[in-house]
Amino acid sequence: MIKCGIDNIDTADALIRGRRVALMTNPTGVDMRMRSTIDILNEKYRLTALLACEHGVRGSVPAGERVDGFTDERTGVSVYSCYGASTHPPEEALDAFDALVYDIQDAGARFYTFIYSLSDIMQDCARAGKSVTVLDRPNPLGGETVQGTMLGEAFTSFVGRFPMPTRYALTVGEFALWVRQYLHLDLDLTVVKMSGWKRQMHYGDTGLIFVPSSPNLPTPRAAEIYAGTCIFEGCNVSEGRGTALPFELIGAPFVDAFELSHRMNEKRLPGFYFREAYFCPTASKHAGQQCAGVQIHLLDPAVADSPLMGLTLMDEIRAMYPDKFEWTGSIDRLLGTDEYRLGKLSGRELIERDREKLKAWQEQSREFYLY
Repeated sequence: MIKCGIDNIDTADALIRGRRVALMTNPTGVDMRMRSTIDILNEKYRLTALLACEHGVRGSVPAGERVDGFTDERTGVSVYSCYGASTHPPEEALDAFDALVYDIQDAGARFYTFIYSLSDIMQDCARAGKSVTVLDRPNPLGGETVQGTMLGEAFTSFVGRFPMPTRYALTVGEFALWVRQYLHLDLDLTVVKMSGWKRQMHYGDTGLIFVPSSPNLPTPRAAEIYAGTCIFEGCNVSEGRGTALPFELIGAPFVDAFELSHRMNEKRLPGFYFREAYFCPTASKHAGQQCAGVQIHLLDPAVADSPLMGLTLMDEIRAMYPDKFEWTGSIDRLLGTDEYRLGKLSGRELIERDREKLKAWQEQSREFYLY
């Protein structure tokens, strides 16, 4: 049986009890009985503040939209925004607590914003002399395989703040330990470890119930594929937002679904099959328009390279439709480089170029392994 950090929170009782506690969380913060971490901490300790990241503490805010402060109806606790005018909480929030607890399920991909909310609040707490306790959770992509591209220093943003691979193979607790050292933070940091989790486990191996980590990552399968197809947020091809299969459906009104699926399956990318697909997004890109493209079927997570798959798929669409494919503003930030957009390297060449950097990351990050 696997227990997450919240299920082992009694091991950190002495660090929290008797102190004013702030909690940074969202709907994924639940214990093995699906009880909210908000409710658990409110019952056990003196919960005085909730900190809201993207989508809000209850998951009610759409992707990318500003999160405002309010009072949580169930607990009466003030909610302070960390995803509004700033990604840091207001100063009055720091005055409202002594100890910060973090409990959010990560997606295991560099562009997922919650890990940067954690790194920001760690810096705030270090400055203010507050302690931080991270309740650890599985990396849904496992803790062994590092893949993708490295983020260049010139391309830092809230979808990529540190020189990390796309798929970095750390749990959120291990990431926190790495950030403390990388930023040289003088911070009282505790990670409440999981029980029973092994590095080779993907989320489907854990037996844990999956709570959608954001509205467009409804399943562990979507999280696996997201590590490759999130880059389509940087172009005029739909990444499936506004459909029942976000990040699994890729297409646009100008795409020939049969031809694209045929070309992709000819590449025989391990772990994937590409089915021709037709869809009409209800929101986001091409809303209300008939799109054609592929549904990406994940056959074997153990051998799949999602970042390579995503870049290969983008390469193919760019080659098929050079006059219709267009960039938007985020592709350089998502990939951590402008060399792909500028046509200096193909997707596969970009992956190959960074392989040695990924090996170096994996070697140095082993220092922070807890499992």
